[in-house]
Amino acid sequence: MAKLSINDLDLRDKRVFIRVDFNVPLSPDGREITSDKRIRASLPTIQYALEHGAAVVLASHLGRPKGKPRTDMSLAPVAVRLSELLGRPVVIAADSVGPEVAKMLPKPGEVLLLENLRFHPEEEANDPDFARQLASGSDIYVNDAFGSAHRAHASTVGIVSFLPRAAAGFLMSKELQWLTKVTKNPERPCVALLGGAKVSDKIEVIQNLLKVVDKLLIGGAMAYTFLRAKNEPAGKSLVEEDKISLARQLLDTAANKIMLPVDHVVVREIKPNAPHETVTSIAADQIGVDIGPRTVREYASIIQSAKTVIWNGPMGIFEMPPFDAGTIALARAVADSGAVSVVGGGDSEKAIKSAGVSDRITHISTGGGASLEFLGGLELPGVAALSDKAEATA
Repeated sequence: MAKLSINDLDLRDKRVFIRVDFNVPLSPDGREITSDKRIRASLPTIQYALEHGAAVVLASHLGRPKGKPRTDMSLAPVAVRLSELLGRPVVIAADSVGPEVAKMLPKPGEVLLLENLRFHPEEEANDPDFARQLASGSDIYVNDAFGSAHRAHASTVGIVSFLPRAAAGFLMSKELQWLTKVTKNPERPCVALLGGAKVSDKIEVIQNLLKVVDKLLIGGAMAYTFLRAKNEPAGKSLVEEDKISLARQLLDTAANKIMLPVDHVVVREIKPNAPHETVTSIAADQIGVDIGPRTVREYASIIQSAKTVIWNGPMGIFEMPPFDAGTIALARAVADSGAVSVVGGGDSEKAIKSAGVSDRITHISTGGGASLEFLGGLELPGVAALSDKAEATA
């Protein structure tokens, strides 16, 4: 059922609590923001609320302070940058709950940013009293932090019990729109490109996508576990021995859908610019570090004919050139295909950026873990907690 959206609500003279994702990268001393991309992604929702007469309370976590205040993980630099982007003052609270925060609650047109939610262990524990304190003084809850939607925390789930309506912000709605489209009703042919290190990290994704896609192209270190399941050598490549039987079951049930690399870039020692060669069979002393050029051509050919492409995970040791070549080549193939393309966060996003094709990808997810769980068919707690549109507007 479609979830309630912020643009379904009357916000005038309401105080709106917006859960945002301001988990931005900072300099080592915590004083400088090194990328404001996540702040910019939240702007449409914040600006919409302000333009429609709301008072805005913003809340986010930053880093992993383990339940204790840390000056190098304060959201103070975020308040400064957000103020610049909005062109209006953004007040930073000294805490996220408590009597001092209550005195600072904003009036219509004003913005208050609460201090790092994870300075309190009660946030990750989804503590009801902490959730009640967060909700105190607000009229409406909006979640625009898709990157935290897979976590059942006080600010993503617990708070909903204390406010009458819980709606999705524009970023959250966009994520749900595209991820739902490619997994529930994709244009065909539908192709998934899955990489990364471990089969164990992607079991649910593989099993769920096999119900959806026409072809599943596998790369990265997880491919070597599948090769071993076919009794092919993997040398000293990363193999999850305890997942070989699972990989064999997946191949047995979906051999016509799953494609594996047919050649490999290998080294004898993993280090930058290590001597490497391309082989079709990995020797006992070799380590696979990327898909080979023949695999790139085969995968690119399948991608070229696709109408929908879902991508999560790199094809090799992407962070160590030249073993990023296969990943970058396929990033360009996805962009050139003209297909509806949805890319998971993390390394996949870095690959798209490195290939210079970000503007030709339909949707790049802002939530690595959340998008992975969504692709795995799991219900995200932060999404499930939102009000259903039909019930809220009835």
